Amino acid sequence: MIHEYITGLIEKGIETKLIEHTDKIYVRNQVMNLLQIESFPDEADRIIDDSIPDILEKIITYAIDHGVIEDVLDDKEILSANIMNCFVARPSVINANFNRKYEQSPKAATDYFYQLSINSNYIQMNRIKNNISFKAETIYGELDITINLSKPEKDPEQIKRERAMKANVNYPKCLLCYENEGYAGRIGHPARANHRVVKIQNAGENWYLQYSPYVYYNEHSILLSQEHRAMKIDKRTFERLLTFTEKFPHYFIGSNADLPIVGGSILSHDHYQAGHYEFAMTNAAEDYSFKLSGYPEINAAILKWPLSVIRLKGEQINTLAEAADHILQTWKYYSDELANVIAFTGDTPHNTITPIARSRNGGFEIDLALRNNRISEEHPLGIFHPHADVHHIKKENIGLIEVMGLAVLPPRLKDELIEIRNFLIGATTKVEAYHQAWADWIKHEYGTLSSPEQAEMILKKELGRKFVKVLEDAGVFKEQIAFERFIETLNR
Repeated sequence: MIHEYITGLIEKGIETKLIEHTDKIYVRNQVMNLLQIESFPDEADRIIDDSIPDILEKIITYAIDHGVIEDVLDDKEILSANIMNCFVARPSVINANFNRKYEQSPKAATDYFYQLSINSNYIQMNRIKNNISFKAETIYGELDITINLSKPEKDPEQIKRERAMKANVNYPKCLLCYENEGYAGRIGHPARANHRVVKIQNAGENWYLQYSPYVYYNEHSILLSQEHRAMKIDKRTFERLLTFTEKFPHYFIGSNADLPIVGGSILSHDHYQAGHYEFAMTNAAEDYSFKLSGYPEINAAILKWPLSVIRLKGEQINTLAEAADHILQTWKYYSDELANVIAFTGDTPHNTITPIARSRNGGFEIDLALRNNRISEEHPLGIFHPHADVHHIKKENIGLIEVMGLAVLPPRLKDELIEIRNFLIGATTKVEAYHQAWADWIKHEYGTLSSPEQAEMILKKELGRKFVKVLEDAGVFKEQIAFERFIETLNR
């Protein structure tokens, strides 16, 4: 069947406009070479109903069965990416197409690039659809809950290879460097042969736009610095974020904080995350407004949100960036022992900001989530980090995506929630020990439930409440009076 699979893949490539009909023989020969096939019949039936990812899986199975590769994660990922690279144009062509589409509209450009990233299987939709995602109604609006099942688990041979891998390989320097474009991959470094980036001039610097291979929301994209440099939140950050929204007004863009615990997973490379999606935080109500004495043209407000967030609105990027930087610089050195906020331990800083920018109603706005990464004996993972009572649900850092209202929960919860559901309907008496208190509380609150569907509905509601608690733990000001003390310092 391999000839039929190759024919089907090529026809799908033509259908999705990855290639043109005149590319057919060239692409076929490239794929044949990768699969060590020396001949091809004059006629090969097309596999009609399968998608590109489905056909790819069958081709990879053929490669394993015929000894082309071993049944190891990296071997499969590398071959799959190399096969799709035969269908993807060179970066110069994609950049030219993107810029030509941009002349029509910014949305036309991103639509083109996003669809290309899906069709080339760089965005792995077959895996992403395995994620469990739903919305949970809370006092802060509908929060997004996702149990992440899209990343494949490493097999024992893969783990063995990674342990034996030489540690001195430093190209590309990290997973975000633009040198990953077209990189074949190696043990411990993902395959990127079919990966493409688009060069973006932003605030006078070279940046590169790409999409996340495991999108958590619509058009989940990454804007990465050409220079491999550490994450840093400063005035230039705010200028870059706001300038990007001017270029792409249908996208929000934000940055993880630049300190451990409250920052993202990759602090070694300056990058931001963007996308075409409205999070609950986007539509959060204003709790109360206030004036910034040095910036009378800026509208400032505290959001009704579980984290401590200031929203600034204005029409001029420079003024907004200056006002945001004023808040950042004040916050970096601000301590309030009554609120358990201490700016430094010796020379070690604790205060920083998670910023999110967007274009709205002809103007600009930027949200500034105040963060503090101090630890204590009571909270060794972080005072303003998920506390022990929610670790059974979420123990990991609260980064940009969670700040905006999307919970990315660990894969273990898929089976554990089924076990709790069965406990709630009386089908079992046991759940994981770290869930027991929560399961007992739900049963006490709702009684023994009559059906799996009812139990699942209640579990989704209670997961939403747990995520609210996770976010409230990360909020630095638990009371309005504490927030008001900080606001007073902004106007001195």
